[in-house]
Amino acid sequence: MRVRPLLGAAAGAALLALTGAQAAPAAASAVAPYESVTVDAVGRIAADGTVTLSGTYRCASSSGPVFVSSSLSQGLSTTRYGVGGTRAVCDGAVHRWVNTGRPAPGVLVPGAARVEATLMELRTFSGLPLPTFHATSGQDITLTQG
Repeated sequence: MRVRPLLGAAAGAALLALTGAQAAPAAASAVAPYESVTVDAVGRIAADGTVTLSGTYRCASSSGPVFVSSSLSQGLSTTRYGVGGTRAVCDGAVHRWVNTGRPAPGVLVPGAARVEATLMELRTFSGLPLPTFHATSGQDITLTQG
C-alpha cells in the first residue's frame, strides 16, 4: 500500500527533471550569439607547406587568457594537424583571427580539407590552468595554393 505515494513522488520528480532539462537549452541558446567561432571557407597553403586559416570569433568575458586554435585534416585520414593559435579578446565584439603553421612537409596539399576551430580560455583552478571552452566550429574548406 505504500507503493502509490512512492510512485507519485517519483512521477513528480521526473516531471520536475523534465521541466529543468527543457529550460537549460533555452538558456544556452540565449547565450550562444555571444560565444562563437567561425572558419572562412577558403584557406591558403604556400609552396613551403605553410598553411593559413582564418575566421571570426566573439566572446563576452573571461577571467584568464583566451585563444583561438585551429586544426586541419584532409581526405580519409583521421590525423589532425595543428595550425597556430591566436590570442583572443573577450569584449563582446566580433573579431578576426588568422592562424599560420607548417605541419610536416608534404602532408597537406591544395584541395578539400576539414578545419576545426576552438575558442578556449585557460582558467586557474587551485593554481592550475585548466581549459574552458567558449565555442567550437567545424568547417569543410578549400585549401588554395598561394
